[in-house]
Amino acid sequence: MAKIKKIAKIIGVLLLLGFMVLIVLFYRMSTPKSSKEISKTFSEGEATVLIEKATFNNFNYRVLKTKIEVDTTLTTLVFVHGSIGSAMDFKSYLIDEELNKKANLIAYDRVGYGIYQTGNVQASIQFEVELLENLIKDLNPKNTILVGYSYGGPIALASKKDYKKIMLLAPAVYSKVEPMPWGLNFYKWKATRWVMPEVWKAASKEKLGHKADLLKFENNWADTPSNIISIHGNKDWIVPFGNSIYLEQKFPKQQFELVTLNNAGHGLVWSNFNEIKKQLLQQLN
Repeated sequence: MAKIKKIAKIIGVLLLLGFMVLIVLFYRMSTPKSSKEISKTFSEGEATVLIEKATFNNFNYRVLKTKIEVDTTLTTLVFVHGSIGSAMDFKSYLIDEELNKKANLIAYDRVGYGIYQTGNVQASIQFEVELLENLIKDLNPKNTILVGYSYGGPIALASKKDYKKIMLLAPAVYSKVEPMPWGLNFYKWKATRWVMPEVWKAASKEKLGHKADLLKFENNWADTPSNIISIHGNKDWIVPFGNSIYLEQKFPKQQFELVTLNNAGHGLVWSNFNEIKKQLLQQLN
């Protein structure tokens, strides 16, 4: 019996240590990178990426650009990240030589996910649209392509300007297929909320309000004047493929194109970079 208790005690200690290590790793991976760290990351490659601080309605946020001044002879790609996410989700696109030759590239940290006011997410599609439109107010919409990933999808789609194209990557646009993971309880329960990094709290807050917020927009998606292309993996369980099927049913065939990535999950911006880049280049040519 004493031997069993000793073994149980050792196992308990190991589990506790393992849990503590996971928490530390969890925090390190979730903490937004400083601008200094980002600069160092990009300095190791050949692409030039400029980091700027922008302000909207007294909220500060970070913007990454590939050119000091927008080349008006080129199309501008504007990337909108999801939840959890950051401008660095699009690192591979920002540093891609071929894309940089053909376009201006801009990505930004949505409020609550970057180094400024971390965790203070507004959980409002309307707020996000207004921030996006303020960021690109000096760009010609007809020479601008919005690229919205995951929760960035409805933000791009809700902007009613006539863009050259709106590209959606696994967009979360339909409330009826919005999954609510059990892990959200860690945010709901005050006893466990303190364990969560600020950006995860922000993502949880946005997730919990997203379904209701979508109801204000989803019946009007077809009012968008822009042509739409949606790229979605048919094995995506985080933002189900049904979101893009829903959009396909909403839009006229000449306005909407669905590109299905077989066996792809929600991480398609990384795992299917080549396919997405190919689609981007097609829009730029």
